[in-house]
Amino acid sequence: MKGNLAIYPGSFDPLTNGHLDILTRGLEIFDRIIIAVSESEHKQSLFTIPERLSLLQKAVQSKKNVAAESFHGLLMDYAHHKGAIAIIRGLRAISDFEYEFQMALMNRHLSQNSHSDHEVETIFLMPDEKYTYLSSTLVKEVTRLGGDVKNFVPDFVEKALKEKLKK
Repeated sequence: MKGNLAIYPGSFDPLTNGHLDILTRGLEIFDRIIIAVSESEHKQSLFTIPERLSLLQKAVQSKKNVAAESFHGLLMDYAHHKGAIAIIRGLRAISDFEYEFQMALMNRHLSQNSHSDHEVETIFLMPDEKYTYLSSTLVKEVTRLGGDVKNFVPDFVEKALKEKLKK
């Protein structure tokens, strides 16, 4: 498959409709996207990497120009290995900006100092307004407390959350 490729990385613990909205927006810009799940050292994960990957694959199975994969190590190494031209990151609120800005600058530095023949840019996309407050953490907490998350995650993710969190 030819065309410009972007990587949409994240922990996706779990995948939300906000993530899928960013993916849809990214497909307006890029020919192909790999939604790439990785472990976050800053977060205590509810789902394992294989479980998250399975949920991602189910979410994108009907999109021929999207693949779901997992990776370990530096994102820039993975992006260069895949031949990506960009990293997609979602910005929900100004509170996301500082962390994402620092990560984008570090990734630019790593990209420029790699042995690759091209630099990988970071592209920031904003979700639909209805998802600006949505996070995986909130979805887990609402589910844990017995709340309804039907509007925030695909049905199969809601089912997996309830199964994982049942007491």
